[in-house]
Amino acid sequence: MTSDVTSDVELAITGMTCASCAHRIERKLNKLEGVTATVNYATEKAKVSYPGTVSTDDLLRTVEAAGYAAALPAAPDDPTPEVAERDPLLQRLLVSAALSIPVVGLGMVTAWQFTYWQWASLVLAAPVVVWGALPFHRAAWTNLRHGATTMDTLVSVGVLAAFGWSLWALFLGTAGEPGMTHPFRISIDRTDGAGNIYLEAAAGVTTFLLAGRWLEHRSKRQSGAALRALMELGARDVGVLRDDASGGQSETRVAIDRLAVGDLFVVRPGEKVATDGEVVEGSSAVDASMLTGESVPVEVRPGDTVVGATVNAGGRLVVRATRVGADTQLAQMARLVEDAQNGKAEVQRLADRVSGVFVPVVIGLAVATLGFWLGAGGGATAAFTAAVSVLIIACPCALGLATPTALMVGTGRGAQLGILIKGPEVLEQTRRVDTIVLDKTGTVTTGEMTVHDVVAADGESVDDVRRLAAALEQASEHPIGRAVAASADHLPPVEDFASVEGLGVQGVVDGHAVVVGRPRLLEDWSQHLDAGLSTVVERAQGEGRTPVAVGWDGRARGVIVVGDTVKPSSAEAVARLRGLGLTPILLTGDNAAAAEQVAARVGIETVVADVLPADKVAEVQRLQAAGKVVAMVGDGVNDAAALAQADLGLAMGTGTDVAIEASDLTLVGGDLLVAVDAIRLSRRTLATIKGNLFWAFGYNVAALPLAAAGLLNPMLAGAAMAFSSVFVVTNSLRLRGFRSSVG
Repeated sequence: MTSDVTSDVELAITGMTCASCAHRIERKLNKLEGVTATVNYATEKAKVSYPGTVSTDDLLRTVEAAGYAAALPAAPDDPTPEVAERDPLLQRLLVSAALSIPVVGLGMVTAWQFTYWQWASLVLAAPVVVWGALPFHRAAWTNLRHGATTMDTLVSVGVLAAFGWSLWALFLGTAGEPGMTHPFRISIDRTDGAGNIYLEAAAGVTTFLLAGRWLEHRSKRQSGAALRALMELGARDVGVLRDDASGGQSETRVAIDRLAVGDLFVVRPGEKVATDGEVVEGSSAVDASMLTGESVPVEVRPGDTVVGATVNAGGRLVVRATRVGADTQLAQMARLVEDAQNGKAEVQRLADRVSGVFVPVVIGLAVATLGFWLGAGGGATAAFTAAVSVLIIACPCALGLATPTALMVGTGRGAQLGILIKGPEVLEQTRRVDTIVLDKTGTVTTGEMTVHDVVAADGESVDDVRRLAAALEQASEHPIGRAVAASADHLPPVEDFASVEGLGVQGVVDGHAVVVGRPRLLEDWSQHLDAGLSTVVERAQGEGRTPVAVGWDGRARGVIVVGDTVKPSSAEAVARLRGLGLTPILLTGDNAAAAEQVAARVGIETVVADVLPADKVAEVQRLQAAGKVVAMVGDGVNDAAALAQADLGLAMGTGTDVAIEASDLTLVGGDLLVAVDAIRLSRRTLATIKGNLFWAFGYNVAALPLAAAGLLNPMLAGAAMAFSSVFVVTNSLRLRGFRSSVG
């Protein structure tokens, strides 16, 4: 391999705890000559292009030198089955919680403090501090090696300081004596700290922060599910036509990965198209909504192209494969989703950003306190007590509660209202969003074909037109035919039913020879539409709807107009989104006429129509390049990449799994008003988290001078810490009163 030839590899990265870790690995890899790397904290993967002068071993060593672990992807034929692993972080959380609860109870309630309770607390707290907090200690050490500080540094230093001082007080001080209790008196006075232990703070903080880390970890691990769900849409096997000994062709079922360009394969009604290809035999209606998002099926005949994973809704097709594997449109859509996720910047937790400044200040203050008391002749014990007290009081008990409690209450309330929030990073984006892009079909509209109007020719009955057409269409598999059939009840039987490929159906109903389908089909039977019916057809087509002509006994009798329907609450939802300061844009793969009609009904002024999935991503990117912070609401596979690319992705829960996995927020119902609630609730939750962080840090800032002055009484510190924690919890619980906009 020569140096000017580049190769691509995707590395699995472990050990990252925040977005800054991903940036650090990315910088290290990009320092290698000729290497271009992007690291995604959400998916825990690094996409790397490297020249021939660099080996994969060089890449792995570089990641390891940065303090993390990397592995090459498994071989495609790896026989190892995927099994659901037990979540080690969840195990760590559950064990730590079980051990911490009695420690916190004993430390806070004097009545429970039996003889030698402090030693029992030590036995219970030690595994939590050493094993439970190990992820924080590891991250703190990694950050220290690179001259950085984060929330992990603050947690590790605080927990170890509290635990270390407790060990000193128990073994060398007076805290280990029989009958020792934490007194009730709350006063500010100078103490040597020999009788004070802080095991409940060390264990409690660890458990609270493990809970927050697990919530974040769970949501982060779901990021890759969009790609898995997308690839699972494809067919598993396919019927390929092979030449046989008799000179004819026979059908053989083969695995999809054995299909080659040029092969002929069969697609029966209801089956998925195996791969991209060209129709060589047969005609049918193909449901291409996974690609276009639109509910109207696409009529195909010999010479037309079809896309893999679309569904054959009509007759038998024979297709010649033109693209397979990574070249198919489905694979290209998967790459769009992955690239959008890779390019989407993760927002660091607020606590990380603040602690980046707070931690060095606290450590500097502790060192300064030690130096001051030693220089002032206060004695080594008093000086060390004051210095360690600074570290202990900085231990973020309320800080550990600030984000998880607000997030748990906010997400819990959201779940009650049909809103699923994936993680704390999502909330930051809702505050900044100023533009909201709405998919049409399935989001603003129902996404289902329904009968909008039935028009009868002069002298004919509307009821007869509807009844005879519905009776004939009840034997049809076509989506438009099913919509017509569903528009009437108590239908008479059909005789001599036949489907006319690509045009419609015919048969005998109540003794009448009935023809239903495209106006062209009736023209072929010399059943010409009069001027009134022709006007109805033109108007329907201009509005992006489908006119279905109905005739019997040699004459055109009426037209049934079929199309999508705007959801009842969509107009109100658009108005409320404007009220939140958002500019709505309608983005759809449907034609411009249909899109403009829908936009006018719901009050949207800007419309972008006739777009494919890649165009949707490009439109979101164009808005972002113009300085807009974009939210995207969609429900289909074709929306997945745009949802991932948007600053905030909202998926309708009535849509596809791919769209849901690629989004940041999932709206369980199909009501667009829930999107309004999602943004309101997210903003309220973010405001609560910020309020919690303000008071949590405020407690630290107010108490630090007392600690530095050597006036830190353990009960005063405990009371202040308890008050701060109670405030954070009660402030978070206020989110339970959030009211929905829906009915």
